[in-house]
Amino acid sequence: MTNFRIVEKLQKIDEDIQSNQLKYHSKRVLISKEFTFDAAHHLHNYEGKCKNLHGHTYRAVLGLSGYTDERGIVIDFGDIKEIWKQKIEIYLDHHYLNETLPPMNTTAENIVVWIFEKLNEALLDEHRLQGARVEFIKLYETPTSYAEARREWMEIE
Repeated sequence: MTNFRIVEKLQKIDEDIQSNQLKYHSKRVLISKEFTFDAAHHLHNYEGKCKNLHGHTYRAVLGLSGYTDERGIVIDFGDIKEIWKQKIEIYLDHHYLNETLPPMNTTAENIVVWIFEKLNEALLDEHRLQGARVEFIKLYETPTSYAEARREWMEIE
């Protein structure tokens, strides 16, 4: 059985902890955030169910890395959400992907690279996020099937 206790004194900055103690280390850290979106598409030059118009509830897992700032934060999870909403999701959620994405076959393999590029572009535009970079994107088309793009693969080609 776990003992429950009420915190008697809330820690205060510059009284119980100093500002220069907030940043614990100088290591690169990976952070991740997940999003879902619903979209329709169909595939060209493909014989199978996916040649017909159909939809998925996609799940995108974004992995970013960077060095912590003076507060011990790489990038606020809320900032990642804003980038996703404003720069990426507007082309995906409740859309016919064959219309809203650049000319491509709307395979998970193509879409995951597009998401990687859009997120990478957004991070480069955010000058306050010095050193933050996209490490990977996983795009689940179904709960058991996904495509992945990784930084090292994107930089080599």
